[in-house]
Amino acid sequence: MLKAVIFDMDGVIIDSEPMHNKAYHDMFDEVGIDVSKELYESFTGQSTINICKRLCDHFNLDQAPETLVQRKRHYFKHFFEHNSSLGLIDGVLELIKDYHSNGLTLVLGSSAAMTSINQIFDRFDLHQYFTAKFSGGDLKESKPHPEIFIKSAEATGFKKEECMVIEDSTNGMKAAKNADIFCVGYDSFHSKNQDYSIADMVITDFKEISYDKITKLF
Repeated sequence: MLKAVIFDMDGVIIDSEPMHNKAYHDMFDEVGIDVSKELYESFTGQSTINICKRLCDHFNLDQAPETLVQRKRHYFKHFFEHNSSLGLIDGVLELIKDYHSNGLTLVLGSSAAMTSINQIFDRFDLHQYFTAKFSGGDLKESKPHPEIFIKSAEATGFKKEECMVIEDSTNGMKAAKNADIFCVGYDSFHSKNQDYSIADMVITDFKEISYDKITKLF
């Protein structure tokens, strides 16, 4: 029986990818590196610190990864504060309310920094629906490592077989499966070149996993 749902944030709750893209590329320009489309897409779902560590290794940079993280967050914060059109992904708030009203425990497991998570949750008043939030930036390992979803499942107080993850990235779906948790892959317009064959179920609309529909699978 389904008792808890673990949500990713970027690409599932909010379409923040354009802001992340702009922030990263402004940071790339600042430090003077040319990141290919393929390399950038491989970052999807990973924490900022791990991405910056990869960049430092790949380009043999003198700057510390933490310095790159701060520059990227500086640009992201600016875009976030000045982007009045930023909104939740279509249908996700209705899904969150549907699950919450039916007694499911909701947890966030995101690679985003906790400061970014709280900015989103404050802006869209999401704190009331979630019992816990986990940031990949606060953990030892990054997706596709299962640490974040293992901890998220533990926080629900239920068995992993009673939990479900909603993800949109290859790294996130791998992390869910590595944690041995049922994974729904959300294949949206905003998700580019991700491997949805990893997921147990693939959707293009959140209505496909309404409480009434998804609980029939558990």
